[in-house]
Amino acid sequence: MRAQDRFAALRHRGFALYWVAIILIGFALQMQTVAVGWQVYELTRNPFDLGLVGLSQFAPALLLVLVTGPVADKFSRRRIIGVCLGIQALCALGLLAITLGAAEGTLPIFALLALFGAARAFYNPARQAILPNLVPAEDLGGAIALSQTASQVATISGPMVGGLLFGILPALAYGATALFLMIAMALMLLIPKPAQRRAAAHATWKMISGGFRFIWSEKVVLGAISLDLFAVLLGGAAALLPVYASDILEVGPFGLGALRSAMAVGAILMGGLLILRPIKQHAGHIMFGAVCAFGVFTLVFALSTTVWISVVALMLMGCADMVSVYVRGMLVQLWTPDELRGRVNAVNGVFVGASNELGGFRAGTMAALIGPVAAVAVGAAGTLAVTGLWMRGFPELRRIGRLTRT
Repeated sequence: MRAQDRFAALRHRGFALYWVAIILIGFALQMQTVAVGWQVYELTRNPFDLGLVGLSQFAPALLLVLVTGPVADKFSRRRIIGVCLGIQALCALGLLAITLGAAEGTLPIFALLALFGAARAFYNPARQAILPNLVPAEDLGGAIALSQTASQVATISGPMVGGLLFGILPALAYGATALFLMIAMALMLLIPKPAQRRAAAHATWKMISGGFRFIWSEKVVLGAISLDLFAVLLGGAAALLPVYASDILEVGPFGLGALRSAMAVGAILMGGLLILRPIKQHAGHIMFGAVCAFGVFTLVFALSTTVWISVVALMLMGCADMVSVYVRGMLVQLWTPDELRGRVNAVNGVFVGASNELGGFRAGTMAALIGPVAAVAVGAAGTLAVTGLWMRGFPELRRIGRLTRT
């Protein structure tokens, strides 16, 4: 790839607006995540409640999966994104009001997070499905790498700023989140109307279930999505970072932001490498190697009581996760017809949500039963076991060389 082509996607106005919005959204979500995690743990001192933070945001995506995909395929994806970002901004303002009111219970927080999760359930498939409508196929690989890198750029500074703002005044973190989401909403609505192949007008069961049927029939896509699901569901440690920051590493809310940013630093470094040297061969073996590395570095983080070792382990986890996300994203986008992308990405979104939010619930529940260190270590071992099982169970994915179907 020639140097001038590496950032070709940014020459398209629609993608450029999308890219800036993604940075703002990533920044906002990370600030809110740090603030909510610290606030809930301070209120209850129970790691199980950190798991509920993830579950309350994942449950709506699971319950609405048969609705969100068809909506993204039948209606304007740009408008869906704008409405959902507006609702998420209102939820952040609601968290701001709760914080200013010095509420002592967590129920109002979980209720707003559930509404936030419902909005994201519609937002995610529309956001993912619109990307191939913004750039030509030859620029899609660069667009995916740029999009993922943009999210990670925001994630580097978002958690640290969120932790700093929360430490100064908790309401500042939620106010900044709402502001960034509203600006992102405006940018998304400014995107020129992209070409979009609409699904059939009538919502038949065949139409609604099209995403599930396509994924089940395409074993390469099924293998990539499910591998990421179980690897991160078992090996994810992000939900327990407040416990590590408070009780194990003792670094406080600003340190919590730094820990969350460490994974993003690794991801952006790997994202930059993927922009410069995209994966062209041996994609299947590279993906399995990355997931295996994710499990190994998660185990290192679980057992570490030294701050710098923990930070390095998180950075390497971010590098490995970025490779997996890149390969999965390319497979889902390039192997899926445009009129099916909303439904396929809705299912993919549930898998991703399960790996993150439900994985957080898994980690929080296990931490309450056996302690945080054991919970993360057992999960890391599970990730390594899943990698081995999927290598045997999905030989089609293991043998994939190029990420395109041709």
